Amino acid sequence: MRIEQFILSVSLFISVLFPLRADADDFYKGKTISIVVGSTPGGSFDLISRAMSRYIGQHIPGKPNVVVQNMPGAASMTALGYVESLAVADGTVFGTFLPGIITQSILTPEKIRANMANLSWIGVVSADYSRVCYGYGPNGIATMKELTDKPRDKPFIIGTTGTGASNYINAQSLSEVFNAPIKIIMGFPGSSEMRLAIERGELDGDCGGLASIPKSWIDQKKAHLFIRFAEKQIQGMPSSAVYIGDLIKRDEDRQLLDILYAGDKLGRPYVAPKKTPPDRIALLRKGFDKTMSDNEFVAEMEKVQEAIFPVTGEEAEKMIAQMRQVKPETLERARKIYN
Repeated sequence: MRIEQFILSVSLFISVLFPLRADADDFYKGKTISIVVGSTPGGSFDLISRAMSRYIGQHIPGKPNVVVQNMPGAASMTALGYVESLAVADGTVFGTFLPGIITQSILTPEKIRANMANLSWIGVVSADYSRVCYGYGPNGIATMKELTDKPRDKPFIIGTTGTGASNYINAQSLSEVFNAPIKIIMGFPGSSEMRLAIERGELDGDCGGLASIPKSWIDQKKAHLFIRFAEKQIQGMPSSAVYIGDLIKRDEDRQLLDILYAGDKLGRPYVAPKKTPPDRIALLRKGFDKTMSDNEFVAEMEKVQEAIFPVTGEEAEKMIAQMRQVKPETLERARKIYN
């Protein structure tokens, strides 16, 4: 009798301990996951998300269907706000947004349409080691000296989707630290529209990821890359793109850039509602991590010239926590970039 009671007790213990895991593994069978993209179709975030949608479902138990939902607006804050507060928090919705919003959420949280504390990080496709600024055309800016020497009444003109966009931060930091004459035109829907404006001569160039610059522009020497924002020089980065840190002379400027470009370390981020059950977040993270090393996904990213430097969801959350520990005086100066 005692043996039977012991076996029954063990069985009950196991049934209590492991049912949630079984439910999580079964949950996604027959379900559809939506990836909310805060930009228009055709841009980098859209291309990456659509590629991911073709593979991540194969790495999640139950093999759910995965679709992309574009939700542009307010420099991707519309999509971020939806994921944070409106989307169903059952593990069937996660989304991506412009990483510049990460820094902005610390400097000017009142301007963000979402509370970053209400988000769970799924992962990051690419820590951004590839950001550069470039001039376009035969008479385009080709060096930092050419940029800083431009007359104030003939500034370097770029376009942006909004103040949370990375190219806005890049351009504003050059203006703040080097007093570069730069004019920023707001309100572009996405990167594809900005590229067309550059070709038409309405914009003088841009700041962005190396892979986002059409290869033909580089091969035909139409795009002149003159500065990069990461110390690491990745494969394919031309020597003409000088590391910004090598040009900085003051410690306070270096500290400023450290906070401004913290978001670059979390490029191409994917997040879910914080209220999503932890076991389902764990499955999404595991599926995301496996997708980053999926040979077919990697090959597809190579075709569209998108680099993969993944960061796990756990690592991303630790980095966010560290960002919140910067000195008040550094934060105050950085706030000027956004105001």
